[in-house]
Amino acid sequence: MDQCASCHGVNLEGQAGWRDKMVDGMRLAPPHDKSGHTWHHPDALLYKLTKYGFAAMIGSDYKVSMPIYDDMLKDEEIIAALSYIKSTWPNDVRQIHDKINADYKLNNAMENSKRGS
Repeated sequence: MDQCASCHGVNLEGQAGWRDKMVDGMRLAPPHDKSGHTWHHPDALLYKLTKYGFAAMIGSDYKVSMPIYDDMLKDEEIIAALSYIKSTWPNDVRQIHDKINADYKLNNAMENSKRGS
């Protein structure tokens, strides 16, 4: 409640205008319910974005107000928050997300085998 819901909403609804408005040059918090884009991303990416922040993942030019949780939340707490978010999605969205996760893992495995890892 203190870390996520304060921006993303108690009902995961996000901040009004999240698609097109910015405040102080930063994007607003998107919803994490089925209307948002969270479920379009694999678990590994969601975890890394939460733990290390957007700048570490996609570059410092992408400005967001979301803090980096590496020193604020334990790994188990990040996983619990992401698990809770996923638990609220309808079954059809969870099935699509499961497929996204499977494809992501397969792509990583193929990349690793190309590199000889």
